[in-house]
Amino acid sequence: MKQAAATVSLPYLVPASALGLDGNIAPSERITTAVIGMGSRGPNHMSMLSALKQAQITAICEVRGDALLQRRDQYKEQGLDLKITKDFREIMADPSIDAVTITAPENWHAIMTIEAAKNGKDIYCEKALSLTVAEGRAMCDAVRRYGRVLQAGTQQRSDTRFRRACELAVNGYLGDLQKVYISCPSGRRILKLEPGEVPADIDYDLWLGPAPFKPYRKNLCSYNWYFLRDYCAGWIQSWGVHHLDIGLWGAPEFLEGPIEVEGEAEFEPEGDADVSFGWNVRIKAKSGLPMEFYHDGGHEYGHGVRFIGDKGWVHVTRDGINASDPAIVQTIIRPSDKHLYLSKNHMENFLDCIKSRRDPVAPVEVCHAATTLSLVADIATRMGRKLKWDWAKEQFVDDDYANCMLSRTMRSPWNI
Repeated sequence: MKQAAATVSLPYLVPASALGLDGNIAPSERITTAVIGMGSRGPNHMSMLSALKQAQITAICEVRGDALLQRRDQYKEQGLDLKITKDFREIMADPSIDAVTITAPENWHAIMTIEAAKNGKDIYCEKALSLTVAEGRAMCDAVRRYGRVLQAGTQQRSDTRFRRACELAVNGYLGDLQKVYISCPSGRRILKLEPGEVPADIDYDLWLGPAPFKPYRKNLCSYNWYFLRDYCAGWIQSWGVHHLDIGLWGAPEFLEGPIEVEGEAEFEPEGDADVSFGWNVRIKAKSGLPMEFYHDGGHEYGHGVRFIGDKGWVHVTRDGINASDPAIVQTIIRPSDKHLYLSKNHMENFLDCIKSRRDPVAPVEVCHAATTLSLVADIATRMGRKLKWDWAKEQFVDDDYANCMLSRTMRSPWNI
């Protein structure tokens, strides 16, 4: 008895790190996160999350077994024991996981996001938000219905240079806007993917998911899917959404009523690729303000976003910001001006918003709008005629044929 009493009286020492007293965050306070997709973006997400004390990666998902094991082993060497699975539904059903990041191809985004929202998980979803306008709308509705936080992967909103360019535009420091110019990469042209046997480590049926079943082709499941419409609308969508988002941030009048859209695009004459690899799209706001949307090399201004006013212009890319007059860039935004959402780290902003339950800098509706504009632009080039888009109804005006391109049939048993 005395021995027992002595044992009980000994102090129970809890490491300072476990309580968060050493500047770290106690494990119980960290946001447990799973990363879905181990292509190029998935490992990038893991690096970003690993650098943030408030996050704890507990699971990863990938249908390509070799890639899955490679990442598991890499992090095991660093002392992190991750759960692994090829089936994202196991991630969604796990109540110990607070949030997911989705880096699968666009054809998966709607299903995974809605399933995560239903299971009470917050979501970081890569761009473009969805493969179709209808899927994007369903994602918006689900995120709001289930009270979840969604941060879209349009990370330029967390870049000081892009925010400054937009604040200069919206606050009139360029004068009255005369034009918005946007240009982005068009991707790598591919001709033919040769038929092949499905690699033993790939769950091909689960990789396809809601996409139509087609025989496996070599090198399909990494990068090349960007240029096949079953999985993505090409870089007019998947890269274009970045700069279109900035264009809408700095010139929101493009969202304030119906817009007119027309344009041309270059398509490969043969082979598997069925997306555009060059485009020239003209968009006109209800106010008459024009936007020109090109592929890189298609215009004298070059890559980036340019806001042009009657008093000057500002041009921004990920490499820098410049203006017609260097003094414009140095403008001090007055306290009475419109200040856009301030975020300095896109992933950290997501985690902070999980705790605060406020909207992040790139909420679901914002990326849905930019994704929609990219898809409307793509459809206009395929129609070969001027179209009118109604933002309120999310439909083309008096054009049943074009409206048929706003949704798709999903392969059974997948649906939203």
